Amino acid sequence: MTAALEASLARIDRLDHELCAFTEVWPEEARARVGEASRLPLAGLPFAVKGRAGIRSYAARRLIAAGGVPVGATSVPGPGTPWQTWGQGARGRTVNPWRTDRTPGGSSAGSAVAVAAGMVELATGSDGAGSVRIPAAWCGVFGLQTTTGLLPSPDRTGLASPGVLASSAARAETYLRHVTDGYEPRAPRLPVPAVYSPDLGFAPVAPEVADVTRRAVRRLEAAGAVRLVPGTCELLDPAEAWSAVRAGDLTSSTGRLRDANDRALDALFARTPLLLTPVTPCAPHGHEGPGDVYSTALTWAFNLSGHPAASLPAGFTPDGCPAGLQLVTDRGTDAALLGIARALERVLGRTPLSRSASGSPP
Repeated sequence: MTAALEASLARIDRLDHELCAFTEVWPEEARARVGEASRLPLAGLPFAVKGRAGIRSYAARRLIAAGGVPVGATSVPGPGTPWQTWGQGARGRTVNPWRTDRTPGGSSAGSAVAVAAGMVELATGSDGAGSVRIPAAWCGVFGLQTTTGLLPSPDRTGLASPGVLASSAARAETYLRHVTDGYEPRAPRLPVPAVYSPDLGFAPVAPEVADVTRRAVRRLEAAGAVRLVPGTCELLDPAEAWSAVRAGDLTSSTGRLRDANDRALDALFARTPLLLTPVTPCAPHGHEGPGDVYSTALTWAFNLSGHPAASLPAGFTPDGCPAGLQLVTDRGTDAALLGIARALERVLGRTPLSRSASGSPP
């Protein structure tokens, strides 16, 4: 994997001055590790970690023990703004590699950009409200938020779960295989019964995003990968409950809201293994900020409920920005979710960045 490491470092050196995905790069440390790592299962696979503290995370330590080689720390939101859908790299603000006038999403901003631009195939992330899935959707890569409690998390509220940004669902499976014990791949029986909810019953979704995800679901149906079952998923807007849990001030009313959504999801997964939704209600916004639209509207319900959820590239909006299809399965079924994602990815394809970086649509 020495060649893979050198290719990764060369691509970072060539592209990161414009994309600003990294806060630190560790070429000498990576080269010192790769010889011994090449004899281990991951054979020196280069990967990136989320933020400066990411190298100390449980997932990073497990990947290193399996022969992964960390090449650097990726950007997260910088100080001075309340919104988290951006990143601050060592050379400036992190930009979306598909359109540099747009944000990559966050808070796992640099991890998504590093994967989208081919600097690494895999980067760690964490997701407390959509922080893996939103940048995965907006950068056109695969993103997984694991079941709450599957992996250790420093977040005492229980909202944030470790996750991964990856070049494909198969590469994400590499992550889960080596950071969990006893992982067994699960291949689904096709077509997978699924419920499609365009808005979870409460979230206004931009027409261009709704169109991309609706067409992706139709392609999956036509290919025999999914079979839509009657009904939809109607939840209550979780914003108030999520905010209460984050603040450590869950009231009786917000507790009832959370319980009602849990019951609705339990009932749904009792009759079907898969829920499909858009990942975000909007396309990537500009660097001036998100305005009044919460990009978390369709993601944070599953941080509250603890379900595993993934973002699968679904296509592009007319302005050249990627959009993601969200896949949600029952708690503890992370392996099954990745198996489904691999099968659906074969139909929808991947969205490799066909250029180095540009300020205009591809």
